[in-house]
Amino acid sequence: MSRRPSRPVRLFASVLATGALLTTAACAGGDSDTVAAEATASPAAEAARAIGKTPTPSPGTLTESGAKAALLTEADLEDDWQRVEDADKWRDTLLVGKVDVADFLTAKADAADCQKLLDGLYGDDLLGKPSGASALAGFEQGDSRLLEQVAAYDQATLDDAMKWLKSLPVECDQFTATDSSGGKRTVQVTETSVPEEGDARQGLHVTVQGTAADAPATLTLDVAAVRVGDDAITITAGGLDGGEADSVTQGVKLGTQRLKDVLAGKTPTSNPGQFD
Repeated sequence: MSRRPSRPVRLFASVLATGALLTTAACAGGDSDTVAAEATASPAAEAARAIGKTPTPSPGTLTESGAKAALLTEADLEDDWQRVEDADKWRDTLLVGKVDVADFLTAKADAADCQKLLDGLYGDDLLGKPSGASALAGFEQGDSRLLEQVAAYDQATLDDAMKWLKSLPVECDQFTATDSSGGKRTVQVTETSVPEEGDARQGLHVTVQGTAADAPATLTLDVAAVRVGDDAITITAGGLDGGEADSVTQGVKLGTQRLKDVLAGKTPTSNPGQFD
């Protein structure tokens, strides 16, 4: 009994046969370009080209390395922002509190949205949990902080999150939150403009008046989220000294472009020469 040739042998024979067909067609005076195109598209040729090749993500897919490359750098930001390594551990206790339901006309629904805002700012997941790659970068300047997240999301989840952000200046314009010791915090939310970048965008200005280190304190945060396809960047900046609207605006412009470059298969570059 004769042994059936192994798959690599059969594949090599198919490739040889394809070459023979091309030679025959050329000798017969046929349209060699058409024959070559048909042969190139044949299953055997496709299999031959696939040997030894490792699939790579196609442009438009955000990978972990791509998310990191899309993050802002010190050169992208104005002033004296310095990159720090522990931004994933940042937490501001002024954002911890239970929303007072009595503040709302439609109590349960609106209170839940406002609680979600506080929890999202505290936990660095304002747009919800990413469904794919994600990366964080944090910067400090004096007592102010700037945090950026680049991440991939489920499309429906991201669309809902952007709509929710847009509703907050109306539903959560002012409310009270109570901390674990019974201390009251007054939270105000207003809408801010965001550069016309990406497919959708939303900006917020959030202030939290309360007590820090037994003294009156006001936490001010400027927030921006920009959607690019199924991916998004989120930038939050500010502190006890006030908001950082200008830095957020600059971050949105350059951060969105960096993300677009990554999704197009390009390497983002910083732009230190654009500032006066």
